[in-house]
Amino acid sequence: MLFLTGLVLIFLVQWLHLRLLRLELPSRYHRALPWILGLIHIPLILFAGLRIIGLGGHGALPLLRGMARGGFYFQAFTVLHLLAGMAAEGLWHLWSRHKPEPPGEALDPGRRAFLRTAALASTGAAVAFGARGAREAYGDPVITRHELAFTNLPPGLEGLRLAQLSDLHSGPLVGPELVRRWRDLTARERPDLLLITGDLVDSRPDELEPVVDAFAGFPATFGTFAVLGNHDYFDDPRPIWRDLEAAGIRCVENASALVRRNGSTLAVMGLQDPMARNGRFRRMVFGPGPRPAEATRDVPVDAFRLCLNHRPSEWEEALTAGARLTLSGHTHGGQINPIPGVSSAHLIGPRTQGFYRQGEDVLYVSRGLGVVGLPLRIAAPPEIAIFTLRRA
Repeated sequence: MLFLTGLVLIFLVQWLHLRLLRLELPSRYHRALPWILGLIHIPLILFAGLRIIGLGGHGALPLLRGMARGGFYFQAFTVLHLLAGMAAEGLWHLWSRHKPEPPGEALDPGRRAFLRTAALASTGAAVAFGARGAREAYGDPVITRHELAFTNLPPGLEGLRLAQLSDLHSGPLVGPELVRRWRDLTARERPDLLLITGDLVDSRPDELEPVVDAFAGFPATFGTFAVLGNHDYFDDPRPIWRDLEAAGIRCVENASALVRRNGSTLAVMGLQDPMARNGRFRRMVFGPGPRPAEATRDVPVDAFRLCLNHRPSEWEEALTAGARLTLSGHTHGGQINPIPGVSSAHLIGPRTQGFYRQGEDVLYVSRGLGVVGLPLRIAAPPEIAIFTLRRA
């Protein structure tokens, strides 16, 4: 159902794009335009069909996957092109609002000339914008380093280094080479713990293979811990749980793991994503969602509590579990932010990226690493977050 919905949206967007292209290009090309657009989308449609029937993973038909990725880039160009065309139409109406309307059904030749010129200009703008977005999405992530001071940090945890990765989205738009690059950059930071806050795959369990290959045996002194995100529940998550554990990556959903260092204890807790109980994509339910009481069942009173929680909207659940530091992702920092200073992530909630505080308790929302839908990031570069714990 998810991919069928996506195909319907693609057809709708391309119908609007066809109308814009007919305005932009001379009439002698109009008859060929639908055929050209259809040919561009054949690999993408075939790839979506293979995924619907359970094929098309990382090991299947790599050439078709590459062609399908080109189709995703064309979708990105289409969206940017349409936005530019809509802006041009709005500017025309604003500029000509006091001009008299042409008589009868006549089309104002000034409007036609303006929109055609704007459409041609928007093509270049869309290409430039898309190239910038692709560079930001697939270039090296920004490594943000933070020192966090807590008054009740146990002495033995002073100087503990944590690395947070989020929203890898291994799948059609994120391949093994990129995941391996993220792993190498993280390893250079020499963290004591590696923490992954969900959306390891785009939508299918078999997309986890590059993540397992990259992060199995990761050199973190006290181990690697993870929770799943909403995308990890688009299909049966049991293979993801199994393969993470086999790779030495401990999944702490509604559970905790105790890390002891220099006589002090860090409790790494995790909360399950609400999508576990939704089941709307395949009518499967694989958990109760966030359960703070279960996550804290075996946590000693004197332990410093760190919570992995994919959605920042669930921070209150982490606070109920007594978390002093909560790490989240999910928002991608908006991923595509065309308006300077405005995060598109505000569409899904008020906590978009960076730090949020309630008293001495801290939430950090990572922009994550991967992409969803369009292979672009605009004003939301991918991020590897490094935290050093200090005593205040």
